[in-house]
Amino acid sequence: MNSRYSVAGHWPGDFDDAGLQKWAEELRNRLDAPKASLGLVFMAPKFFPYAAQTLELLRVHAPVPLLAGCSSNSLIAAGEEIEEGGGLVLGLYHLPGAVLKPFYFTQQQLDEAATPADWHSETGISPSQTNGWLVFADPFRLDCEAWLKSWNQAYAPLPVVGGLASGEHNEQSTQIYLNGEVFEEGGVAISVGGDVALASVISQGCTPIGDTWTITKADRNFIHEIGNRPAYEVLAETFSNLPASEQQKARGNLFVGLVMNEYLDEFHRGDFLIRNLIGADPKSGTLAVGAYPRTGQTIQFQRRDAAAGTEDMTSLLQKLRDQIEERTVYGACLCSCNGRGHRLFGEQNHDARHVQEQIGPTGLAGFFCNGEIGPVGNQNFLHGYTASVAVFVKKS
Repeated sequence: MNSRYSVAGHWPGDFDDAGLQKWAEELRNRLDAPKASLGLVFMAPKFFPYAAQTLELLRVHAPVPLLAGCSSNSLIAAGEEIEEGGGLVLGLYHLPGAVLKPFYFTQQQLDEAATPADWHSETGISPSQTNGWLVFADPFRLDCEAWLKSWNQAYAPLPVVGGLASGEHNEQSTQIYLNGEVFEEGGVAISVGGDVALASVISQGCTPIGDTWTITKADRNFIHEIGNRPAYEVLAETFSNLPASEQQKARGNLFVGLVMNEYLDEFHRGDFLIRNLIGADPKSGTLAVGAYPRTGQTIQFQRRDAAAGTEDMTSLLQKLRDQIEERTVYGACLCSCNGRGHRLFGEQNHDARHVQEQIGPTGLAGFFCNGEIGPVGNQNFLHGYTASVAVFVKKS
């Protein structure tokens, strides 16, 4: 891999017109390519009053024909995760042969989009005209779950990768950026087409435990039977079969993994959608989960902790590296959950460092999210405690 197609930098200070101009010019000069095709910008809330000025300054002095991003308390640039102190980060990407088209959308458009054709008409893009979408959205004034369901109907199995903006702690205000405009609601979706594709890693921070099973009775978000036995009984047996040290790690950290593509010969990491285990009733034998599982679906219990998160991230990045080793990597965007970082791993730069070690060195910009977006199987989902990595690669 080489980094000549992209570069990312962190501005740690406050708004400073002259200083930011110089910084943007210097960052552009580090890009070993004739021009930048795309700029990704993520800003801390202290930039809210100056966001429009900052965007215009970056567009002129970087310069970039397409600039998009959102706000966040914590930022990611190159191999560094800036969890405190904020500022802004800018990633510049030279994407040869890419056809990039941005689309700003709102809750009202979602409410009015009755069919997949409505989205095709709104965006001006049919599924055959794009290789995938990079998305940043506001979690407070957009029903992101409903939007993603509607978008899947219009564009799946094409990948949708990205994250939900954050702002000041305990305040439901964020910003979404597109070129020189600042929005306080909705989302921006960038279609990546032409000669550039989006590869992704969706690391949900879990490791599988026990065996895979088939759900034999389910209703809404309740699993009544697994393998024709009470679901609770299977969970209890799975837990009791773990070594004592593993039981200690699993206490309070158990989740369910639901297979999204039943046509695979065998199931591996990345094939499961991880969802919360909300409750378990020994009397009825029923489990309540944060999803709507279906009868006949494959399930495997999962454990989430720091070690599992590292194992999952490393394994999935290595798998991606093997898949794209013959293709040019142009850069990446990392959207990592607010609950990851040093809070989960007890160390700085965990996710960013692993991305750079496995598929870098490359330009990497990103932020810590209120929810992460990415594909599992042939559908795209909203995740939690996840690292969602979008990698710009030459289309195969």
